[in-house]
Amino acid sequence: MILDDMDKRRDRWLLAGLFMLLMVATRYHHFGSMLHLPDASWAIFLAVGFYFRSSLWLLSFLALAAAIDYFAITKGGSSGYCISPAYPFLIPAYGALWLGGRWFATHRDSGAADIVRLLAVAVVATSVCFLISNGAFYWFSGRFEQTSVAEYLARLWRYYPMFLRTTMLYVVVFAALHAIVAVLRDIYGHSGESA
Repeated sequence: MILDDMDKRRDRWLLAGLFMLLMVATRYHHFGSMLHLPDASWAIFLAVGFYFRSSLWLLSFLALAAAIDYFAITKGGSSGYCISPAYPFLIPAYGALWLGGRWFATHRDSGAADIVRLLAVAVVATSVCFLISNGAFYWFSGRFEQTSVAEYLARLWRYYPMFLRTTMLYVVVFAALHAIVAVLRDIYGHSGESA
């Protein structure tokens, strides 16, 4: 029993470490390029909600995201354009992703319908995150002299598909890896969970 608890704790820290490494590796270059993967942060916040019950994990990943942004701007030569009075709105935006992951963790039934449920939750949580973060940046950042609903909607349709596509790609990869690990655990008889 104690060994199982230790395995769960070890698995939890290992998974958190992998998510942190992925965030560091991809967030530093937000949009990706030929040399860099696109930012996995949004999918990571969703996954953290799924795997980790405590809101302390959300706070830890929020702090990590802020630290990465800080170092990317101050040491890495990245533009500070996105740092504005709207930046604190990333807290509720990422919180929406985390809550989506928490909701899915408590409403799954390990059946085939879970795939559809996961994708639906990911789309809804990503959309809410985008509306909060993008909307706050447009309306409150001070970067736009003239703001209008028509211009905002045009920007929304310009950027939203990219954010949704990137997040969904990572969600599908995470789900596939989760399924592979579950099968391997069944084959090799390991019953510990990492949630």
